[in-house]
Amino acid sequence: MPKTSTPETATPDDAAAVSGTLARAFDADPMMRWFFPDDSSRQERLGRYFTTIFTRQYVRHGVCERTGAAAAFWVPPEGQAQAVPDTETIQELVSILGDRAGLFRDAVETAGRHTPQEPHWYLAVIGADPAAQGGGHGAALLRSGLAKADAAGLPVCLESSKSSNLGFYEHFGFTVREEFSLPGGGPVLWAMRREPRSPVGA
Repeated sequence: MPKTSTPETATPDDAAAVSGTLARAFDADPMMRWFFPDDSSRQERLGRYFTTIFTRQYVRHGVCERTGAAAAFWVPPEGQAQAVPDTETIQELVSILGDRAGLFRDAVETAGRHTPQEPHWYLAVIGADPAAQGGGHGAALLRSGLAKADAAGLPVCLESSKSSNLGFYEHFGFTVREEFSLPGGGPVLWAMRREPRSPVGA
């Protein structure tokens, strides 16, 4: 991928680069460490995990963007019913997760119960390669997606499992809506929401 921090649409051809970036970005994420506790295999499994959800879910039914060192997957309201794993995708994820598949299923179901029912944009994934953090890649992707949600006049929702990221999101207008723990002794998730803003120049 080019090392520019300007967001571009991600296509299926970008799968290897996008999944590699996100595997590095989420290596220290509490939820991903919960799903992939083995240090020796985490990077490989994270790469397979992000390849699967990118190619089979989000690039088909969401808005996927990338920079040279970051990627983000968004789902607008009209794509949320379709951007769920089908049977084949679930089988792939079970194979990747191994004996953690049940914990993953429970986590997805728990998060789903805390998802607002009103129309909204959902930020499913955003991450920057740690080697490029501070270079504005994540912020550029966040601004790009927020602009699309603002143009539609819709709120944006997300969940974060990393307390150190809350301030970053709050800088862009998000507030913590709810805090809950994943079942089975899993990490805490913070559900956040940002109200729509008038587009610049509107």
